[in-house]
Amino acid sequence: MASARVDWRASLSLVGSVLKYLSVPLLFPLGVAVYFSEDILAFAAVVAVTLTLGFGLERLDPDPDIGIREGFLMVAVTWLAVALVGTLPYVIAGAGTASTLAHPVNALFESMSGFTTTGATVMGSIGLEQHSHALLLWRQLTQWLGGMGIVVLAVAILPELSVGGAQLMDAEAPGPGIEKLTPRIAQTARVLWLVYLGFTVVEFLLLYTAHLAGLAPNMGLYNAVLHPLTTLPTGGFSPEARSIEAFSATVQWLIIPFMVVAGTNFALFWGALTDGPSRLLEDAEFRYYTGLLGVGTALVAGLLYGGVGVGLAELPVAVAPIPGELEDALRHGAFQAVSIVTTTGYASMDFNTWSGASQSVLLVALFLGGSAGSTGGAIKMVRTLVIVKAVKRELFTTVHPEAVSPVRLGGRALDETAVRGIFSFTLLYVVIFVVGVAVLAVDASRAAETIPLFDIVSATAATLGNVGPGFGVVGPMNSYIPFTDLSKLVMVFLMWVGRLEILPVFVLLTRAYWRS
Repeated sequence: MASARVDWRASLSLVGSVLKYLSVPLLFPLGVAVYFSEDILAFAAVVAVTLTLGFGLERLDPDPDIGIREGFLMVAVTWLAVALVGTLPYVIAGAGTASTLAHPVNALFESMSGFTTTGATVMGSIGLEQHSHALLLWRQLTQWLGGMGIVVLAVAILPELSVGGAQLMDAEAPGPGIEKLTPRIAQTARVLWLVYLGFTVVEFLLLYTAHLAGLAPNMGLYNAVLHPLTTLPTGGFSPEARSIEAFSATVQWLIIPFMVVAGTNFALFWGALTDGPSRLLEDAEFRYYTGLLGVGTALVAGLLYGGVGVGLAELPVAVAPIPGELEDALRHGAFQAVSIVTTTGYASMDFNTWSGASQSVLLVALFLGGSAGSTGGAIKMVRTLVIVKAVKRELFTTVHPEAVSPVRLGGRALDETAVRGIFSFTLLYVVIFVVGVAVLAVDASRAAETIPLFDIVSATAATLGNVGPGFGVVGPMNSYIPFTDLSKLVMVFLMWVGRLEILPVFVLLTRAYWRS
């Protein structure tokens, strides 16, 4: 009989290392809790639990040596483990209150949404207002940590992982693979974190400077700190119930370029710093990505400018874009197109009030995602680009069957195995999406919930693609609270597999993975 070939003790030992170091960022909300004298015991208890679990799991294998199989297991379990630990502050702080987060399923949903940078929430306007500064900071931090990846952090602090570390990076990095910037995987992880941190600090400085200059009245120090924590990870959580609509036009314009940055391959920025800005323009995926952002902006802005993009009667005059007002149309069109394509999920206004044409553009955008090596979710730009090229190749070879025409990306011929892998991933993504819609629809019918099918479709796409808001009951100013606990758990699974690019999770379900 074939024996198991996965060293699960080594995998769980590394999960313990991640949990141990997760206690460090937990100290920030603990400090805020002490400063405001709120939820101190909740965060002190979570720090203690996290350290205990971390050291306990590390003892399973004090000197772990992992390969590809152990790497996949470690990646998948890490995301579950950090989400479960992230649930504790919500449950403990919400105990004895009317908070929806006191319910463990709701807390798990919020935590998984944070660490997977989805941005879907079960907290409405009342839920945001009743929680402490410390808990809201933790909510933002979960997205910032998840943005570049808890697994990348583990690689950075565990440089002894050479082959295993490289496998982890490949499994976590959004897209088919991430360019190795430096010879050592730990150095690569540090470079990516440096770029990530740098953009976060720059956004904070710009937002707070705008506030000091009187251009962003509501963007005080607290908001200026918290919003960059969810912009760069393409997360979309905001301590404001109305998202970015709560701020001035200046703030909305300032956030747009940082969402574009967050949806770009971070490796390109390091290349631009070392080789010059031309590195960006030479990248085929970057040109395709910015081109689609331009097309999406033009379509939505054109509809708004023409007065057919939004139901004006449903919005206050101060909020609604006025037909013929170019700045309004461009700002809201650019903001929402970029926010949805990059899977950030911020909202400059309630696009639930938009026309069917405008919503259709955003529905398509739910599936696109950012670039490979970005913090965005969904299918990813490079995959759709390769699919477009492969379809063009098939049309050409149909007319010229004798021709040898490889699929090229950036002047390089792609291996046919990679092309087939992209088609397989995309097909699997669509199948999971369809099954998710069916399960949520059946569960809503069973529970006698009156949730329209279009809302369920958008909720499935938004959670699997790690986008966050959808349409209708899950619109940008609403929440996922109307769904049953079972449906929320299904969407927790969708967020988990979507963030990990599906395969690292599904490969664990195969017999071949566990047996020789």
